[in-house]
Amino acid sequence: MKSKILFILCLLTGLLFINSGLDKFFHYMPMPKEMPEKMMKAVKAFIEIGWLLPLVGAIEILGGLLLIFNRTRALGAIVILPVLTGILLANISMAPSGLPIVFVLIAIILWVIIDNKEKYLPMIRK
Repeated sequence: MKSKILFILCLLTGLLFINSGLDKFFHYMPMPKEMPEKMMKAVKAFIEIGWLLPLVGAIEILGGLLLIFNRTRALGAIVILPVLTGILLANISMAPSGLPIVFVLIAIILWVIIDNKEKYLPMIRK
């Protein structure tokens, strides 16, 4: 039962990140009208940089795909973690209203990391 719940959560989280990553390439989701001005400035700066949004989008797509499959889920969680950290910091500093969903995503990723801790141990053992 626990593994089925985790699979469903990982599937939904993976699809969310895949969708978000694809939007960074194809821009099919409209910007929210009530987005704080600081956040709008940050998004415009990322767009002006040129290479940053496609890089983050590619990482989100890759991490989302890896997160869906049980065999690659541990790697997907590690790939997504830096992006999720950036999302958390952006929401703390510019748009605190988005924090509840960020905390849910963090909880899911932490569950995956804890559930797969034996896969990470060889990296930190001498």
